[in-house]
Amino acid sequence: MGPLTTERLILRRPAPDDWPTFQGWAMSDRAAMAGGRKDLGGAWRQFASVLGHWQIRGFGMWALTRPGDDTCFGMVGPWFPADWPETELGWILFDGAEGQGYASEAARAARRHAYDVLGWSTAVSYIEPDNLRSIAVAERLGATLDPQAAQPKPDTPQLVYRHPGPEGRA
Repeated sequence: MGPLTTERLILRRPAPDDWPTFQGWAMSDRAAMAGGRKDLGGAWRQFASVLGHWQIRGFGMWALTRPGDDTCFGMVGPWFPADWPETELGWILFDGAEGQGYASEAARAARRHAYDVLGWSTAVSYIEPDNLRSIAVAERLGATLDPQAAQPKPDTPQLVYRHPGPEGRA
């Protein structure tokens, strides 16, 4: 599956060369709102799951890059681990990339791909309750809080934002 492009971004399949950047993010306080800061082994396993998701499912989170610069500065895309109750549209931005509209721009392209290419009929985003920036992205995408939706990890409840379906997407 080839990359997706937007006006300012290239969304490509993650590669082993993205590990140092991902490691820096996963082992920092920035990862607190995405499952928590990891030690080296936890960061390694999380990155391996990103790469493995593509191998197992044939899709996954894309690495965000800019035209002319292949340095990964975040990940956005469809996500559906074996124990997730629903298909998810997720996003993370690494240090210095937030506040520029990249997450919303990339998530719109990823959602369109999930509906048009993967055939999804619905998507949710699981968000830590204190992650105000991520909540704002979900709302900009037209997603609304769905308190009745199943939790991916019942022992650590998250907010579940339901995206407009293929017929009503923003």
